Amino acid sequence: MVKTIALFSIVVDDYDRAIRHYCDDLGFELVQDLDEGRKRFVIVRPAGAPQGATGIVLAQASDDEQRSRIGNQTGGRVGFFLHTDDFARDHAAFTAAGVHFREEPRHESYGTVAVFEDTFGNLWDLLQPAD
Repeated sequence: MVKTIALFSIVVDDYDRAIRHYCDDLGFELVQDLDEGRKRFVIVRPAGAPQGATGIVLAQASDDEQRSRIGNQTGGRVGFFLHTDDFARDHAAFTAAGVHFREEPRHESYGTVAVFEDTFGNLWDLLQPAD
């Protein structure tokens, strides 16, 4: 049986702020925004990703425990990895959109990489894998 990761959640403080950040600043596409009254289901994924590619559920915190995790869902480690086919293009676009990079781009054996923070403080690698 083939298994894939379909979705994972990132806890945010506001749905609309999260949608703006992921779609406008990071170039993701809004896949679903379904308001069920008591709950809203918001899914984004990188623009141009194939149908069925892994998406992110933007989950608005609903209590103090969840709010305490916003921006630190992985204990201060890089927890999310965004692959690109053109590091220079995406690094420039993110920088122009005001995305905060924690470091200058660096070349490693596995590719070109730089750590950035999403608007909530979660750490991501922007990574163009080596051929």
